[in-house]
Amino acid sequence: MSRESSLESGDIRKDRVHQPVLFRESLELLSCRAGGFYVDCTLGMGGHAEGILRASAPDGRLLALDKDEQAIRFAQQRLAPYGDRLKTVHEDYRMLRATLERSQLQAPNGILADLGPSLLQFTSPERGFSFQEDGPLDMRMDQHQDLTAGQIVNQSSAAELRRILKEFGEENSASAIANRIVNVRQKNPIHTTTELARLIESVKPRRHTDRIHPATKTFQALRIAVNRELEGLDQFLFDAFDALAAQGRLVVISFHSLEDRIVKRVFRFLSAACRCSKNFLQCICGGKPLSKMLTDKPVTASEEEVNGNPASRSAKLRAIEKADGSAPREFWTQWLEERS
Repeated sequence: MSRESSLESGDIRKDRVHQPVLFRESLELLSCRAGGFYVDCTLGMGGHAEGILRASAPDGRLLALDKDEQAIRFAQQRLAPYGDRLKTVHEDYRMLRATLERSQLQAPNGILADLGPSLLQFTSPERGFSFQEDGPLDMRMDQHQDLTAGQIVNQSSAAELRRILKEFGEENSASAIANRIVNVRQKNPIHTTTELARLIESVKPRRHTDRIHPATKTFQALRIAVNRELEGLDQFLFDAFDALAAQGRLVVISFHSLEDRIVKRVFRFLSAACRCSKNFLQCICGGKPLSKMLTDKPVTASEEEVNGNPASRSAKLRAIEKADGSAPREFWTQWLEERS
């Protein structure tokens, strides 16, 4: 069986099953218990999900979402021993509210969202997420969608490429890389991950002091653009908070500053004593925190974890515990504008 067909069938290769980022910390903050109901919004390879199922044994239940069908097949095989304690749904985590309404399940005692791509995606060259091995410029988490990284690279204007690299990758050489892409593709389209990586290295050669590859930020930016990773993240966090049972916990792991900034601001908003505009003469929001912040600062990976899994270096975990009520979204935009 070929590597690709093995993946398509969901066969589990032992070298691909690994402990997910911040595994112990995320389970501790979820505070799973027997009989509880939990949601893993980003199933991936099923590592966090398996931890939740073990911690909530013998009768805890888990609803797991993922928009990557390949990941769902992989995780279903891995988690088959847990039987009907697990329900999987092929769905984007931003559709959590609708998914819970359709499922007609009880309010969750805990919700976890690991916002990073799964190892399965990064170690499958045919998915095009990594420049470590040659593959097509794809980067789609949901392979049913049309937009690919190759389309962005070969069809976007220099100005649009520059915006994507600057906004989503915080790439200082965005203009030079965008212009180089446009010049190169006029002769031949850029088809593969290694082609693009070499192009970027020609613009900003790697120095021996560099901690990351010169193409890292560009690939991050393209992945975010392809999968619209920042779009609707704040509304998802509100939906997740609203869905929780009282004293339920929301745990989120992010992997770059753009995501973490959104998570931090939403959590501060939900745990603030007052969420009104500074222009209001008196408080009209109720004047009490809706949640308790469980992480004053983001939890990061230990040195031991980073040494074993370098991808964990950029991971940041934040968590809150719901007190009561729902998120007052009518105050959010004004509150954010005043504090940005």
